[in-house]
Amino acid sequence: MNELTTGEIISQGLSRGLKNMVAIAVNFLLWIITVWIPYLNIGTTIGMFVGIVAKSSREEPISYTEIFNPVYRKRMGDFFLVTALSTMGISIGLALFLIPGLILGIAWMLAALLTVDGGLNPIDAIKRSNAVTYGKKAAIFWAMVVIELIIFVGVFVLNLIFGHISRFLGGLIVVVFEAFAMSFVISAQGFIYSRLKDAQPEEALA
Repeated sequence: MNELTTGEIISQGLSRGLKNMVAIAVNFLLWIITVWIPYLNIGTTIGMFVGIVAKSSREEPISYTEIFNPVYRKRMGDFFLVTALSTMGISIGLALFLIPGLILGIAWMLAALLTVDGGLNPIDAIKRSNAVTYGKKAAIFWAMVVIELIIFVGVFVLNLIFGHISRFLGGLIVVVFEAFAMSFVISAQGFIYSRLKDAQPEEALA
């Protein structure tokens, strides 16, 4: 069975995140620095938000320059298609009183991973993501809320402490903190992917 609880997602996200904290932080900062460069930014974005999540799911070592791996640009077309389809559906859901969009956002959160890492075509990836997250959405939602709340509190405290000294220093420290904190978000997503990607429909729907 592929049981998934809020507490497990949080604990695994934090513990796995600590192991990869420096590597993910460096990749995130490199992504921020190079995100304005055309074409290169496509591969780095896929690497940052899909490739590293997939590696985290398998608890594989993450290179400090993982986002520049040219393999991610090879899946550019599928990534754009699955992202466009997901974004369109989620946007329509958000327009319909917000909640449907939030539900779709969780239901389809694994679609890009299943396309780029799992090799499924975009339509099948969206369908499978919807199937394997069925019955797990509340656990995923609350886990991500708690992790984001922890990060928000950290940012607030750092702003409170360093913002009075220097706005530039405060902003710089917050960016660095968020780069390190990104490890927990990515690791939580990676754990969710590792538990659900191979789930059988009947297990996912249980």
